Amino acid sequence: MALLLEHEFKPLPADKQIETLPFLEAVAHLPPFFDCLGTPIVYSPVKADLSGNIKKIRAVYDSNPTKFKTLQNILEVEKEIHGSAWPKIGATLALMWLKRGLKFMLVLLQSISDGERDEEHPNLIRVNAMKAYEIALKKYHGWMLQKLFTGSIYALPYKSDLLKALEKGKEVKEEESIEKIHQFLSRVTPILDAIYEMYTKMNAELSYKA
Repeated sequence: MALLLEHEFKPLPADKQIETLPFLEAVAHLPPFFDCLGTPIVYSPVKADLSGNIKKIRAVYDSNPTKFKTLQNILEVEKEIHGSAWPKIGATLALMWLKRGLKFMLVLLQSISDGERDEEHPNLIRVNAMKAYEIALKKYHGWMLQKLFTGSIYALPYKSDLLKALEKGKEVKEEESIEKIHQFLSRVTPILDAIYEMYTKMNAELSYKA
């Protein structure tokens, strides 16, 4: 799949220490995914947020590549540096929101690849998008943002149009596109799960609403 498989993610190592630079280089190719969902008023801010958080983490990494070699290093060093202000600060906060945006994306794609759908309207992706929103983002959004997202599902593209957009306009059989989504998910899901696990272990997860 042209967009999703453009840049490979490194396999998750046994110790679950994710190297910062390869992770950022791979994830930097993903914000355009949100262009494929249409509805610019809703998804352009999500795309911009994703891109902005990648830049914030990259700036911290570039300040000392040795000290911030892994994502775990970032959280550990920032916890020591920022004291009581942590984790509401720096690359720790940026990665927290980045993983949520990625979670939305992965749950949406997983739901589509699993064949979950509205049987009366099988070419719509509303069911998939609502599942992704409720799992990944809803509890972190205030009432207004929740209303905006809920309303946006009626302007989402057809599944066939989304798959075509992910192929950058190429006509590809749906089974081929779904197989490429499987490939992407098999690479990225373990990495994202490890990041969530790291935040839980370090007590770095915040539940305030945007």
